This record gives sequence, C-alpha cells and structure tokens, in this order.
Amino acid sequence: MTIASSQNRTWTFENISLRKHTMATQKKSGDLNRDPITGTPGAHPVATGVGTAVGGAAAGLAAGAAAGPIGAAVGAVIGGVAGGLAGSAVGEEIDPTVEEAYWRDNYSNRPYYSDDLAYDDISPAYRHGWESRSRYADSNFDDVETSLKQSWEETEHDSRVGWEKARLAARDAWDHASSRKPR
Repeated sequence: MTIASSQNRTWTFENISLRKHTMATQKKSGDLNRDPITGTPGAHPVATGVGTAVGGAAAGLAAGAAAGPIGAAVGAVIGGVAGGLAGSAVGEEIDPTVEEAYWRDNYSNRPYYSDDLAYDDISPAYRHGWESRSRYADSNFDDVETSLKQSWEETEHDSRVGWEKARLAARDAWDHASSRKPR
C-alpha cells in the first residue's frame, strides 16, 4: 500500500496481511460473537479496539513526527488498521466463546460444584480467570492472585459469589486457558 502526502512524501507499507480466524466451537446460546465486517464467529471486539487505539496512536505519533499533522492523520489510520489486526490476534489466543462453552459443560464435574450454585452464578468467576490469564500472560496464578482478588471485589458482575468460592473457578479457568494457549 502506498500513500502520498501533500508534502510530496510517499510511504510504502509492505507485508500487511489479513488472516481469517475460525473458532472451534460455538456457544450454545446461539451468540457466535461474529466479526462485524467478515461475519467470522469468535470476534474479539475489545482486543481489536485496544489494538486499534494503541496501534493508531503509535503510528500517528511516528508519522506526525516525520510529516506533520497530515502525516499524523494518515499514520493514525494505517496504524489503527494494523493495531486492530494485532489486537484481534491477541484476543484469539484465548477464545471466550470456546471457554464459556467448555465451562458450561464441565462445571457440574468440578470438585467445587454445588447444587445451590448454578452455572450462571459461577460463570463470572470463570470469565475472570480466563480473561486474567490473557492479561497476565507471563505470570502464574499464585503470583497475581492478590491482584485478581482485588479486581474481583472491585468489579460489578452478575454473581453472588465471594472471592473464596470464585477463586476456585477462576484458578480452574486460568489453568485451562494456560493449557490451550499456544507456546
């Protein structure tokens, strides 16, 4: 892709590729979390958005330093696209659609299962575990547990479960996501 500016500068961007990701399973609820552009199931809009913002800002600053305000605008657009693709790739490492389906099917077989605690009550703890695993990619659970507990207690979620019960499910989801994560 080549872009020319009003200052007679030309930028060429090579090796930009798009990959199509296909998820392995679907949510039972019918929500496939489809990508709004490609329709591919398993989209990760938060990861894509974060990647877009970070990539756009970085590219915009770099281009702005070299080419002034017009370069910054062009850099932000190109950086946003590249950052969005990178953010989506990060989000694909741990697929929330696959994780949710796995835990919905397996909660009743876990040692902490309780007849008086429905899956919908414990599911935010599972989500906290796999999302935290993605956020703390190079850490182990024990090293970040204090932070996980704090974020669990500070976050509003649809769960009546305190950290002591949530911890078991969060740890389980963390470990499961770790075993599925490419090395």
